[in-house]
Amino acid sequence: MLSVVKTDARQEARRLRALGWSVKEIERHLGVSRSSVSLWVRDVSLGEAEQARLISRIRLGPFVAGKRKADRARDVRRTYQEEGRRLARERDDTYAAGCMLYWGEGSKARNRLEICNSDPELVLSFVSFLQRHFAVPPSSMRLALNLFVDHLERQREIEDFWLQTLGLERTALTRTQVNRYSKYSQKKRNGRLPYGTASLRVHSTQIVQTIYGSIQEYGGFDRPEWLG
Repeated sequence: MLSVVKTDARQEARRLRALGWSVKEIERHLGVSRSSVSLWVRDVSLGEAEQARLISRIRLGPFVAGKRKADRARDVRRTYQEEGRRLARERDDTYAAGCMLYWGEGSKARNRLEICNSDPELVLSFVSFLQRHFAVPPSSMRLALNLFVDHLERQREIEDFWLQTLGLERTALTRTQVNRYSKYSQKKRNGRLPYGTASLRVHSTQIVQTIYGSIQEYGGFDRPEWLG
C-alpha cells in the first residue's frame, strides 16, 4: 500500500514539474521530502513556457517571502498601536503630556524613538515619561550631542552636564558632533545655545508604535504612514 502511495506521489510530482512547478512548491503541495521530489523530477523536461514559469516563480520567491515578513511585522505594529489607543483612554495626564510632547518634538521613525531639543528640562521630561510609563532603564537610552565651535573648550563640561541632567552614564553618549558656523550665521548663533542640542534615542518598535496609537486616539485621527 505504501509503495502505491509513493508511486502516486511520484507521478503527481512529475506532472506538476512538467507544468513548471518548483521543487519547493511540489514538496509543500504533496507533503513529501524535498530529496524525494528532486529524485523523482530530475529528468523531467520542461517546455519554454514551463521554463519561463519556473524562472519567474524562483525569482518571485524572495519577494513573496519578504512581503509576508513585512505584513507580519505590520500586524505586530498595528497591535502595539491598538494598545496605545487603550492606554490613552486609561492613563493619567502625565501620560498624555508625554505623548503630546513626542507628537510635537519627536521624530516619526517606525522602530525607534528620538527627540531632539536644546532645552534640558524638555528632554528630561521625556526621559521621566519613558521611565514612568514604559519602565525604560537608563541603559537602554542613547544620547548624541550637536555642538558649535564656541563649545569646543567646554565640550567635556557640556557632555557631563547633559549626562548628569538626564541621569545617564557616559556609555550612553554615542557621539558629539561639532559644527562650524557659516560666515552668515556666526554672529547670530554665538552663545545662543549654551549647551548645544541633545538627541535622546531609544530603539523600541513596541514603545514608539504604542505612543503613535495613543497620539492618534487623543487627536481623533488616523496616520497610516506611522504604521508603515
